[in-house]
Amino acid sequence: MQQEALSFLSSSFPSLHHNFPTLSRLRFHNFPALSFKPNTSSSSLFKSPNIPSLSSTTATTETLESSIHEKLIYLDSLGIDFLTLINRHPPLLSTALSAVESVVDYMTTPPINFTLQDFRRLVSMCPELLTSPLTSHTIPVITFLLREVGVDSIFDLRQALRRRPRLLACSVDHQLRPTLYFLQRIGILDPHKHTYLLSCSVEHKLVPRIDFFEKLGFSRRSATAMFKRFPQLFNYSIAENYEPKLKYLMVEMERDVREVLEFPQYFSFSLENRIKPRHEACAAKGVRFPLPVMLKTNEAGFRDTLEVCCDSSPPLKTSRLVTVQKILDL
Repeated sequence: MQQEALSFLSSSFPSLHHNFPTLSRLRFHNFPALSFKPNTSSSSLFKSPNIPSLSSTTATTETLESSIHEKLIYLDSLGIDFLTLINRHPPLLSTALSAVESVVDYMTTPPINFTLQDFRRLVSMCPELLTSPLTSHTIPVITFLLREVGVDSIFDLRQALRRRPRLLACSVDHQLRPTLYFLQRIGILDPHKHTYLLSCSVEHKLVPRIDFFEKLGFSRRSATAMFKRFPQLFNYSIAENYEPKLKYLMVEMERDVREVLEFPQYFSFSLENRIKPRHEACAAKGVRFPLPVMLKTNEAGFRDTLEVCCDSSPPLKTSRLVTVQKILDL
């Protein structure tokens, strides 16, 4: 299995290719021929085009400018930069001020009761909040999180939205509920603790990460169990996290890839700032700790454990080596 995993990691993923036809093969079947017979009847030659009057166009423009100006003043009073926001989310230009005000009132008054500072952060990360219909989109999202996901309280709801504002831009029917069912199906029975995953695509993010570990040689059940044990694993990049850390584990640390089955939290530690320095310190002393012991303790605790381990005298009952099993059980 170890060799199979190394072989998989060493091979580069094939690039995507699009099959475009060569220029010589292009055929323009849908364009009309250049020759045509013009309609020269007097009725068509002298018919006046249906052009709106200048006065109506001017009135429409003035109304639009007034609406935009009112929204600018209103959002500025909340400390929200309107011009920056419309560059990121142009639909805000055509959204009625009354609709924007309704969203602000709903999110910043009881029972939701976000502070203005928190609300500004929500909008900066999810500008769609201001343009989404309140009764047909935003309120159903809030209701779904409280009733179906099982978020315990309004306080926990605010915490969940602070952590992942993009939840407010997701459709309940097409995004949030399908992801909830997927998480429950693989055994994550406390989704209210992992609401940040609900905005992730099952097809494009969650399933490919399980597939990656299956390609390493793990069974589907074992790979799924890793994510059940440590759901945050879904949030890490395959190319920027899984691959380099697995290569270091198997090549430099000379460890069995199956160690991550029992300790998937390995992927949560920085390769440069935690994994490499800890491994190098152990290698210099000629010792080998289980991954949890090597990585989970703070720097002082790790150095203490390392020194006690290298001491020729038996470890004291109060030393960290005596409590290794407690650390592994965390």
